[in-house]
Amino acid sequence: MSDVHRWALISVKPGVGRSTSGIYLSQALYEADFSPLLVDSDLGQTCVRWDEMAGGMPYAVVGKPTRNLDRTLPGLEAGRGAVVIDAPQLEDHELVARSAMVYADRWIMPIAPSVVEVDRMFGARVGGLQRVIEDAQDLRERDGRQPADLVVLLTRCNTARATRTGPDAEVREVLAGRGYAVLEAQVPHHDAYRQAGGSRVRAVGNPYERVARELLARPYGGEA
Repeated sequence: MSDVHRWALISVKPGVGRSTSGIYLSQALYEADFSPLLVDSDLGQTCVRWDEMAGGMPYAVVGKPTRNLDRTLPGLEAGRGAVVIDAPQLEDHELVARSAMVYADRWIMPIAPSVVEVDRMFGARVGGLQRVIEDAQDLRERDGRQPADLVVLLTRCNTARATRTGPDAEVREVLAGRGYAVLEAQVPHHDAYRQAGGSRVRAVGNPYERVARELLARPYGGEA
């Protein structure tokens, strides 16, 4: 496993908080001295625009909406402790998203705590998600890489902590039944996170600091 943390934020559809999560997780990694690179591979280039409007984030942000991320990003790792990719939604830009998944050792899937949302993302009608996951894992294996670790990040929750009852608890149970790992740390619904676009942000004291800590402590696929 590389010494560089390689994370890709993925989703089936847009509007789930990928770009916001990419900005805040990169900030959390920066504040933890990982010198991250944030790669915006979504054609909308939200992270790149955020960086421009903020006058530059304290870490590097680059736009690369290309289908060969798994081949080009290793050349940008020098001096970095982490590379975070804001990948485009699979339903519209599968090849770009898959290249990000082949590169990244961890796939982070933000999702709102709604059973309907889970059905749309993971249900039988979305057979493409499992196929892309399997294809990306197969391509990693051909390259001699370990299986990537897929985790779900609950966003837009009612609380900043996991609860025993309520929407987030119900979704955790449904996802566990489908075999998906869900992070204990979660992000509450807070307009300030999304409305911070175009400004510098801080992760200290905000839920993404806990998310980053949990991700950093979590073993990768194939590790003990």
